[in-house]
Amino acid sequence: MTGNIHHILKQYWGFTAFRPLQEDIIQAVLSGKDTLALLPTGGGKSICFQVPVLAREGMGLVVSPLIALMQDQVQNLKKRGIPAVAISSGLSHSEIDIALENSTQGRYKFLYLSPERIKTEMFRERLSRMPVSFVVVDEAHCISQWGYDFRPAYLQIAELRESLPEIPILALTATATPKVAADIQEKLGFKEPHLLKKSFYRENLYYHVLKTEQKWSKCLRALEKSEGTAIIYARNRKNTVEIANWLKQYKLSADFYHAGLSPDIRARKLEDWLTGKTRIMACTNAFGMGIDKPDVRLVMHLELPDSLEAYFQEAGRAGRDGKPAYALLLLSPDDTEKLEARYVKSFPTEQEVKHVYQCLANHLQLAVGGSAGSQYPFSTFEFAKKYALHPFRSLQALKILEKEELIALNEAAYQSSRVFIKVNRTQLYDFQLRNPSLDGFIKMLMRSYGGLSTEFTPINEALLAQRLKTGSHKVKELLIHLEKHGILSYKPRQDKALVTILKDRFAPENLRINDAFLKDRKEELEKRIHAVIGFAEQEEQCRSAFLLNYFGEEQAKNCGQCDVCRRKEQNKPDAKTSKLISAKVVDFVVQEKSIPLAELSEHLNVERELLLYIVRQLVDEGKLLLKAGILEKGDNR
Repeated sequence: MTGNIHHILKQYWGFTAFRPLQEDIIQAVLSGKDTLALLPTGGGKSICFQVPVLAREGMGLVVSPLIALMQDQVQNLKKRGIPAVAISSGLSHSEIDIALENSTQGRYKFLYLSPERIKTEMFRERLSRMPVSFVVVDEAHCISQWGYDFRPAYLQIAELRESLPEIPILALTATATPKVAADIQEKLGFKEPHLLKKSFYRENLYYHVLKTEQKWSKCLRALEKSEGTAIIYARNRKNTVEIANWLKQYKLSADFYHAGLSPDIRARKLEDWLTGKTRIMACTNAFGMGIDKPDVRLVMHLELPDSLEAYFQEAGRAGRDGKPAYALLLLSPDDTEKLEARYVKSFPTEQEVKHVYQCLANHLQLAVGGSAGSQYPFSTFEFAKKYALHPFRSLQALKILEKEELIALNEAAYQSSRVFIKVNRTQLYDFQLRNPSLDGFIKMLMRSYGGLSTEFTPINEALLAQRLKTGSHKVKELLIHLEKHGILSYKPRQDKALVTILKDRFAPENLRINDAFLKDRKEELEKRIHAVIGFAEQEEQCRSAFLLNYFGEEQAKNCGQCDVCRRKEQNKPDAKTSKLISAKVVDFVVQEKSIPLAELSEHLNVERELLLYIVRQLVDEGKLLLKAGILEKGDNR
């Protein structure tokens, strides 16, 4: 399975060439360099680590925080004939034990695990016996306290260095500011800084912000004007249902998607959308993992997202085929106030966090001084309702408890039913001889699924029932019966969110919440919210350039197609007027050294739209600099 990287790419993925920067990243890690790779959404991050792992002897150890993404990648690898396994919350002790033991014996090319798993004794004991060739850190921004999704458990990853001192680390993310990128490399203990970054500029993706009090009618008009597939992101589950039903009234092909649906329904809805049976998907941000449909022409946001990182990823799902596509954000006058109220003004106090912790302990019936390591099915909505808690404040408090490493919240992730044959071939044959009524079912089970004696293998009771010409309930009864006789282990499917208790329950008087940490979290949250508001409300800078500046691309060029750039072209003055006003503006800024752009029109008595056009031209030419709304003298003056 090892060999030339181009041969591997062709053999397993059918591609004859890498995308820009992919080969540079692969060659860097193959040469042994710790590497941080920044690739935009849809940039092919998985190829960057899967190919080098296949090119070398040994196994790739992949750390990821997203259960759904881990399962999706493992499934795709297995379809290509590449052995892989994912260890996440929701698996039983025996399942984890078998998967880890198989990993030490070299039966997998990829072992995916959550960051929380790194510090467990079961993993630590086996790590030294695993043939690890590379350590891969996906969603690497989670390790930085300045990132939009900081997770303390990610800080444990650096400890892998103790057991694997010579193994290179490849960190990957689609969203990192320069500050976060530097922090990632430091926290992972890079031997020397090494950042490979592809420009996030998408010349075929046009960003538009439309300020309106009639969102739904504007939404309808945009959908009627656009062709091809569309995604509409809404804040909550109720809105997705209402939007889809409303669009159907206008004879548009639409459906809704959110995390509250059963796995079967979500899978069906996704399949209908991917195959073109459904044109428009109204959804929450749960619609994202594994979505790689190339012909999405429109991504629309009906509410402000909670970070530019999230917005950039979601908008980036449009136009992956390289053809023109649009990211449309509809903004009503009270949206910014709603966003601040939802996040900043709802940020819980220390006392509120402690109260939620006590409610959680009561809800799960945790005894003081115990319960560390235990897991429970958990619904944040039902929890908040039961204890009369503000839904969003309580969720924020739970997130803080998670960052204090008291608990771990895991999103609902579908786990199909799994079976593992516990006995050896001789014992199984002997059981079949003594139980002829079960012989046919056992043979059919073994024919239907390979590897049952090696690892827990996903099965489909409905398919087995069809082959037996019986009902699914009968198949489940047979599996339970075989489990009682010690022949196999049977784990029925599950689709529930989980909460894991990481530390023994504290008595109320002993619980400590880091006040400085709370303050830092709130400040970072405010910065992210204000960055989103700044992007939506500003009308001076190209939308694409604004986003690229946020992610550290200071020399980003104007796209020429966003709403700001188009207004700029419409307001273009004649050459003589442009020359006169330009000289006036430059002289004034040089004299004042710096001035808020909003005040310049008043000082110079120039029409605002005309002035904005002139300023944009001067910024493009390097004669002025525009930073956070402040004009300064440029390098080319």
